[in-house]
Amino acid sequence: MVSLKQIVYALAVEKTLHFKKAADTCHVSQSTLSTAIHELEKQLGTVIFERNNKHVFVTEEGKQLLDKARKIKLEMDELMTLAQTSKAPLCRPMKIGVIPTIGPFLLPKVLPELRNQYPEFRLKIIEEQSHVLVDMLRQGDLDAAVLALPYQIEGLMAFDFWHEDFYWVSHKDECTTSIEEISSEQFEIDKLMLLKDGHCLKDHALSACKLSNDQKDTSFDSTSLHTLIQMVAGKMGTTLVPQMALDQLVKGESDLVAIHLNEPGPHRTISLVVRPNYVRTNDITILQKLFEQELRKNCAMSFCNI
Repeated sequence: MVSLKQIVYALAVEKTLHFKKAADTCHVSQSTLSTAIHELEKQLGTVIFERNNKHVFVTEEGKQLLDKARKIKLEMDELMTLAQTSKAPLCRPMKIGVIPTIGPFLLPKVLPELRNQYPEFRLKIIEEQSHVLVDMLRQGDLDAAVLALPYQIEGLMAFDFWHEDFYWVSHKDECTTSIEEISSEQFEIDKLMLLKDGHCLKDHALSACKLSNDQKDTSFDSTSLHTLIQMVAGKMGTTLVPQMALDQLVKGESDLVAIHLNEPGPHRTISLVVRPNYVRTNDITILQKLFEQELRKNCAMSFCNI
């Protein structure tokens, strides 16, 4: 009979396409893993992996079998988790993904209180772009992902905890009037610097300004909001920053001004996204409420100091 251990080994090989790396991931010897895979293929009567001295390939039949195996593993993981739901909240480790335009600004605001209220809670953070996190979530490699919506998450479930707008950031020498609100028609689009393609923050910023990607052509692309702010400080252009990040990016920069983008909002929604059959929804709800509480408190304090 096929064992769960064989399934875990096979999925590890599929992910790494390397028997030695898969064995290291599973904390077993390569010979133990290879024997288990060979026995699995023998039991199923088909070849799952083609391998030679340099490469490992998944056969077409193997892809179908591994899709089924992945679903079985997810069901088993959720069965084991279900048995723990009667215990104290946040008593089991959790792996959460977060995108780069949220992680550096959200985590410092929420982790201190999370540690204070749940000192035994073990949280592992994976930082990746949205499409990577969604794939990991669907495959069961994450418990949840912190994403900025709107984004394509069909078949998944979102727990919203923050709604925010963008702020236009400029060098004070490039903004000669004292205003509290600005529309996208009032600043020069050609001078607007945004993150490179692939970052959902860029899509949300363009959407807030009612622009298409074709309308925003720039010779400068960045993967970091911190880099964009330094470019603004150097009078290279302007940018858009989400409310959550204002205190870290603009506070203390006396040469910069941040003005609320007066376009219909909220310009993005921050959510904890999970699989629809995820059994630890009580834990997700606790995190949702704690994140919202700490963001409201910290962002209110930040505005007083900017």
